[in-house]
Amino acid sequence: MNFLRKPKFLTTIVLLLAITVQAQDCNCESNYEWVKNTFEKNDAGFQYAVDRKGKEAYEKHCEQMLLKIKKATTKVECTKLLYEWMTFFRSGHIAIKPKRSMAGDSDNEPQTKSVSENWETIAEKKILAFENKIQSKKEADYEGIWFTDPYTIGIQKKGDSYIGFIITTTAETWKRGEIKLRFSEKEGVFYMRDKSEMPFSEVKLIGKNHLQLGNRFLLKREKPLFEEDHEIKEHFRALQAKEPYLEALDDHTLFLRIPSFSASYKKAIDSVILKNKDKIQETENLIIDVRNNGGGSDGSFAEILPLLYTNPIRTVGVEFYSTELNNKRMLDFINDPKYGFDEEDKKWAKSAYDELEKSRGHFVNLNDDNKVVSIKEFDTVYPYPENVGIIINNGNGSTTEQFLLAAKQSKKVKLFGTTTLGVLDISNMYFINSPCDEFELGYCLSRSMRIPDMTIDEKGIQPDYYIDKSIPDYQWIKFVEESIKQHQSKNE
Repeated sequence: MNFLRKPKFLTTIVLLLAITVQAQDCNCESNYEWVKNTFEKNDAGFQYAVDRKGKEAYEKHCEQMLLKIKKATTKVECTKLLYEWMTFFRSGHIAIKPKRSMAGDSDNEPQTKSVSENWETIAEKKILAFENKIQSKKEADYEGIWFTDPYTIGIQKKGDSYIGFIITTTAETWKRGEIKLRFSEKEGVFYMRDKSEMPFSEVKLIGKNHLQLGNRFLLKREKPLFEEDHEIKEHFRALQAKEPYLEALDDHTLFLRIPSFSASYKKAIDSVILKNKDKIQETENLIIDVRNNGGGSDGSFAEILPLLYTNPIRTVGVEFYSTELNNKRMLDFINDPKYGFDEEDKKWAKSAYDELEKSRGHFVNLNDDNKVVSIKEFDTVYPYPENVGIIINNGNGSTTEQFLLAAKQSKKVKLFGTTTLGVLDISNMYFINSPCDEFELGYCLSRSMRIPDMTIDEKGIQPDYYIDKSIPDYQWIKFVEESIKQHQSKNE
């Protein structure tokens, strides 16, 4: 029997109506209204920011942003403006990411095509001539063939300045020969994947094979390669490491590099610790380098803390903001296999969901017995490592800052470097799709119970020993090593 089957023409009408609605409603202004409404109702740090900065300042910010948003014509513009709106609340733990729409991002195609058609390009024969000539270069300077993922870039001197052009790339928005960057000795501009401008104010050749453009862009020389100093080579090995590793600097000092605390790194971090545990416990000094480690999962540093431990570690907990949307994450933990929750984890998530649902519109402490502080104790205080130096910088945030708060409670530990990023007080990010499936919004579900007495956001964590700009980045490891040994000799 087929009398319940929908007529084909009705399905077509429904589809056309859906397309029409999407075309009318899914502009930047409607996406902004959705982001604003979602953030105001659900973000754990929304009211905290408004209370600090004032309701009037927030309303003025919204008015100014709406004027800009109404003029946005592409998804690229819209994304930047939506993110700018969110920066009123904090500098980190916020996100807005464009998604590929069903229409293939057609709203961006006209602009991208128009820009590409008029983009300055180096002729193929000039690229080939440059590639041949650069092979015989004997002096290390800015000229050469450089790599920064996903681009191989030729940099050539033109008068008193330099241009960089694409040699190869996997980025769909760029073609061979197109100008990717320009700079003089003091300033320049790097064209991003969408061909928008990103200016930089400093150009620095580090050693012979690395080029730093401002604070954001680091290029590695591919041709011609020059013999590099060991110190510089080890510096870039550490900063560009994709996996954690441990090595001996000498008979008295070990060096542990941890590029990320992402949950996917936990297995590798634990493996390095387990493999080298005896060596660590037999060596006087340990340097842990977490520079540019932006965070991840607290579980990823769990095996490190026992090695640093001297006294109970106090950790102030968080409260979760209960709303219908926020509480859905607990159900996601239970129902979505990607989270990998076992039966015990699912039982906890269900209990947490039930507890949250009782108090919608309020903050809920999910810790056992509603404790504000948890105290971690270990059975053993190991004689070695006796001195632990942790290298930090402004690339450290979130979970890495939580690690530092725990680690610095040890009498063995000192922090070296510069102030961290300061993105920890409002945390536990949650990502949801916009109604038209054009954007993914990231906001936060929890706030720290350290607020307001000990806040980290916008301040960061200060080092015990500040490494000033007179000491090049590639000498930081040596500086920490020498500082630890000087401290050690004074105590002997």
